Amino acid sequence: MMFDILLLVYIVLGGIFIGAGVHFIPVGGAPAAMSQATGVGTGTTMLAAASGLTGLIGAGSAYAVSGGDFAYTIVLGGVSAALMISILAFIANVMYVYGAGVPLSSAKIKYDPITKWRQDLYVSRGTEGHGTPMVSFISGIIGALIAGIGGALVFFALAETYNKIGGFAATFQSYPAPYYIALAAAFSIGIFFLNCVMASYNIGGTIEGFHDPKFRRIPKSVAASFVVSLVGGLFALLILPMLTGGF
Repeated sequence: MMFDILLLVYIVLGGIFIGAGVHFIPVGGAPAAMSQATGVGTGTTMLAAASGLTGLIGAGSAYAVSGGDFAYTIVLGGVSAALMISILAFIANVMYVYGAGVPLSSAKIKYDPITKWRQDLYVSRGTEGHGTPMVSFISGIIGALIAGIGGALVFFALAETYNKIGGFAATFQSYPAPYYIALAAAFSIGIFFLNCVMASYNIGGTIEGFHDPKFRRIPKSVAASFVVSLVGGLFALLILPMLTGGF
């Protein structure tokens, strides 16, 4: 049996990283899309999953090019996700400032913890802020980096497992090698979405970043991510190979 307990640890730890990382990412939802709340104007799950998928693309490319190097795969997965969020937040800020004509500000803090700039003077009445101010921008990069590393950990564990299981070779013999990389990516996406959804329920709407009061809910997310990642990891490492004759 090709099951390795260390790989299961990678999956569970990766899932916890994903769930925790989501809490750092500034999500404003529909209100932000109308310049009435701080953050990027889309939902928690979609924004986190988008950065995660970008991270998985980076991790998959690194794994294939390096021949399965652990450090290269994990680092590139995290950097790719962080790069995606930083570009997205920057372009959104350009649209907020030059398109909607609103300043980047938060209604939940009086001074930005990073720039020390005053916030409340620039918040329009009846709104919770606009765009992605510096504290939210930096928080988003940190969150995407953490979540990207988590997704890369999950991917690495699955790729290593599927690469060693002979049953998959017979099942996917008509596919060009390395077929197991695509298969690992597909199941990594599933585990990533599981943790994103759990984190989204825990947040309950929008969040500005690590300065937001909702950020204190992270312990609940860690517990939930541990459970869903453990179940998902056992399925991906044990049940699926059994169904394809890998054991």
